[in-house]
Amino acid sequence: PRVPQALVDDTEDVSLDFCNEEELAFSKAKIRHPLATFFHLFFRVSAIVVYVCCDWFSRSFVGCFITVLLLLAFDFWSVKNVTGRLMVGLRWWNQIDEDGKSHWIFEARKVSESPTAATEAEARIFWLGLVVCPGIWTAFFFSTLFSLKLKWLALVIAGISLQAANLYGYILCKMGGESDISKVAASFLSQTVFQTASPDDPQKPGLDVLELRQH
Repeated sequence: PRVPQALVDDTEDVSLDFCNEEELAFSKAKIRHPLATFFHLFFRVSAIVVYVCCDWFSRSFVGCFITVLLLLAFDFWSVKNVTGRLMVGLRWWNQIDEDGKSHWIFEARKVSESPTAATEAEARIFWLGLVVCPGIWTAFFFSTLFSLKLKWLALVIAGISLQAANLYGYILCKMGGESDISKVAASFLSQTVFQTASPDDPQKPGLDVLELRQH
C-alpha cells in the first residue's frame, strides 16, 4: 500500500543532531593540562615505586631514603601550588600572622568556559591520585611496623604526613573551609555521590574565589 503523503511530509523534517552531545562528552573527557596531569601522578607514584623497589636499585639505605623523601617533597609542592590550581581550580595554604595565629586560606575559581578550564577527566584523575596514595602509605606503615623494619618508619610517616596534608587541605577547600572533619567527610561523600549520579547537571554552581581564615 502507498504511504499517505501527509505522513511522508511529517517525517521529512525530523532530524536528530547528536553533535552537541558528542562535543560535550569529548570536552569532558579531554585532558587540557597533560603536563600538570602527568606530574600530579609522577612524583607520588615514583616515590611509591622507589620505596618498594629500593632494595633492587641500591644497597644504600641513605640514598633510597633521600630519593623517596625528595620525591615526596616535590609531590607536595607541585600538587599544592600547581596541579590543584590547573586541574580542579583550587588552592590552599596555611600562614602564621604577626600574632602567631594560624590562618587557613582557600581559593576556588569560578567554572570557566575558556579552553584552559579544567575538565571532568582531569578532576577525576586529581582526586583519585590524592585519595589513593595516602592509603597506600598507610598500608606501608602497618607493613613496616609488623615486619619490624623500623628504620623505614620515619620515611613512611613523612609520606603519610605530606600526602595527607594535601588531601586534608583540598577537601577543606572544596567544602568551603568547614573545619569539622566529620562534617567535611560526610559532605564530601554526599557531593561526590550526587555528581556521579547526575554528571550532566547543567545547574551545577561555579566555585567562587574565597578566603577563609581559621584560628
